[in-house]
Amino acid sequence: MKTQTRNIIIFVVIAVVVFGGVALGLFLTQNMGMSENEITQEDASKQMGKLLKSINVSQVTPHKAAVSDEDILSEEQELPDIQNYPLTVTGHGDVNIEIFSSPEKAGDDTDGWLNRVAERFNGENLKVNGKTVSVSIRSVSSGLAVDYIASGKYIPDALTPSNEFWGKMLESKNVPVTLKAKKLAGNTAGVLLSHSQYNAMIDKYGSVNMKVISEATAGNEIAMGYTNPFVSSTGMNFLVSTLYSYDADDLLSAKAVDGFKKFQENVPLVSYNTLQMRKSAESGSLDAFVMEYQLYYNDPTLKNDYVFTPFGVRHDNPMYAIGSLSADKNTALEQFCNYCLTDESQALATDYGFNQNEKYKSELPDNISGENLIKAQKLYKENKDSGRPIMAVFVADISGSMRGESINALQTSLINSMQYINKENYVGLVSYNSKVYINLPIAKFDLNQQALFKGAVQDLDASGQTATYDALVVALDMLQKAKETTPDAKPMLFLLSDGEQNNGWSLKDISPVLSASEIPVYSIGYNANIEALKRVSEINEAATINANSEDIIYQLKNLFNSEM
Repeated sequence: MKTQTRNIIIFVVIAVVVFGGVALGLFLTQNMGMSENEITQEDASKQMGKLLKSINVSQVTPHKAAVSDEDILSEEQELPDIQNYPLTVTGHGDVNIEIFSSPEKAGDDTDGWLNRVAERFNGENLKVNGKTVSVSIRSVSSGLAVDYIASGKYIPDALTPSNEFWGKMLESKNVPVTLKAKKLAGNTAGVLLSHSQYNAMIDKYGSVNMKVISEATAGNEIAMGYTNPFVSSTGMNFLVSTLYSYDADDLLSAKAVDGFKKFQENVPLVSYNTLQMRKSAESGSLDAFVMEYQLYYNDPTLKNDYVFTPFGVRHDNPMYAIGSLSADKNTALEQFCNYCLTDESQALATDYGFNQNEKYKSELPDNISGENLIKAQKLYKENKDSGRPIMAVFVADISGSMRGESINALQTSLINSMQYINKENYVGLVSYNSKVYINLPIAKFDLNQQALFKGAVQDLDASGQTATYDALVVALDMLQKAKETTPDAKPMLFLLSDGEQNNGWSLKDISPVLSASEIPVYSIGYNANIEALKRVSEINEAATINANSEDIIYQLKNLFNSEM
């Protein structure tokens, strides 16, 4: 009997130990891999309730404002003053050529090849008909450069974009352009894949090219990211190459569009800029992303961690004359092009990462028209969400620090940007100072909601303190409740602020809840403390736009073309 009792006790002890070990294991593993700021969905829901209880929220009765064409700014009005993009090299010759250059060759360090060449050229004191010759360089992204030139807002003497697509688009907009040099410095766009992912695709498909990448993305085998095709040469090249991979005879056919929709269903990110895409890749959210070889070449980490596969048209940095240059200016531009092609200039280009993939030849046809390129951009805008609506809440700072120029810019940019929001999307508006106001509940962005949105934005008035993170919690709660009735919608938040916060919950308080939601917060700074906004956006890998009152309208337009 004693033996039997002892055995029972031993069995019970063992059972308790085993059960306790399993329970402990479950407790430990349920949060495995979480950082200090990450919590479970259940805990996030509880924390959200606690945060909401202490937030002072007022419901504002919205009224309609008539939506008309008068709300829409012209393309010229949308663009900021050119002084927002200062000259990187200033020429002082009797005959001076101003050149718009893509940023990868008109920036700093290894991104400053054209700047270095221009400075050397200006030091040569070359002459045309007895007049000294020089060049000025202005770093302007290719898409923005086309907008400046086509709108007539500001027209340089010459343009050197990353690839020839932009020259063709200018021609289709009836801008007279003359190709002066097909290639100043060799470069290519490419897809970066981790070594393991690249080897896996080689094992399955036998090779890696755009057709394989498109198929693997559509099949949800890889998470692919690329940049906004309205402003980025690499993003535009990738869009056209993807369409071509589905129909080599007609980039805009029903077959190509259907293929693009299936592809886009499994694209987690079309990034506003390269920085946003890089951060997503570093976090592990992306298996593959796009980049120019010159940037890849100059980053040892990228070269070590990823395999580069070129695609699309070459990025050989062509040079175009814009309009009808005088005979002297035309000769001066030709002199500069020839100077860029000297052995010394080309050796520097090679040192800076250009001229590395010279054997690569484009698989795209040469006869893609500028008109079809513009149609491809529109196709992207209409089909990028593959029938899945966006559900967005705009969170507008109306504290005292926004009074005057900043609040006026916020209102103008939001009302103008309504035209870039697809009407099948869902939109709401929250504003805040020391309190939080629900100005407009979330609803489909039809004509009725547009009128309510415009009225709500017009009524915004700046005063008081700044409870930024209280407002984000309220907006997040709105999204999560609205998602219950529209579960297929893709939620996102847009924070429009000067970045100062001095009231209510802190970023530390709300970060775990925001992280658990996985909802991106795109922050748009109006003359802002941009570092504060970056910390919010980085939680779920969204972009931060650092703008001033002069260029916020154009920046918001591009963000909505990319995301809304």
